[in-house]
Amino acid sequence: MASLLTAVGLTQSPLSTPMPNYGPGFLIFHFVFAYGVLSSRTLKQSYGIDHQVSPRQDLNRYGEAAVREGKITQKQLDMLYRNEGAHANSVENYTLFVASIALATYAGVPRTTINAAGWTYTVARILYAINYITVDHSRPAQWRGIFWWIGNLSCLTLLWKAGQALSN
Repeated sequence: MASLLTAVGLTQSPLSTPMPNYGPGFLIFHFVFAYGVLSSRTLKQSYGIDHQVSPRQDLNRYGEAAVREGKITQKQLDMLYRNEGAHANSVENYTLFVASIALATYAGVPRTTINAAGWTYTVARILYAINYITVDHSRPAQWRGIFWWIGNLSCLTLLWKAGQALSN
């Protein structure tokens, strides 16, 4: 178990090799996740309702018509709207994550702390996205707020620790 924790950057290697800072890797992953994986373009293209001329208006302009024409179901359209919401929230939240990783690294926050926050944020954001896109009932959708707060608290923790390190 110790080697797994060392491999993911949560414990120091018993050897004299320095602990890696996986912050840059987390930043790359979350950029691709927010701007690529969660983009609704792929789903809209597969349903045949993606319009390159005005892609941000696809669902507003063509969604209901696609349901009426039988291209997609109302449930699929609702999922596409939730997918767009998850995408927008991930893009908006990326700035906080970048700032927290960058400032913590600059301030010299221990790499194990940065890596733990990065893993926490990653798991929380993936669960957030899955919940946002797939859950269409009010009660289980409440978990989304919990996942959102867990991700943000990992960032706020890094900012707090960076502030402490910079004050010393």
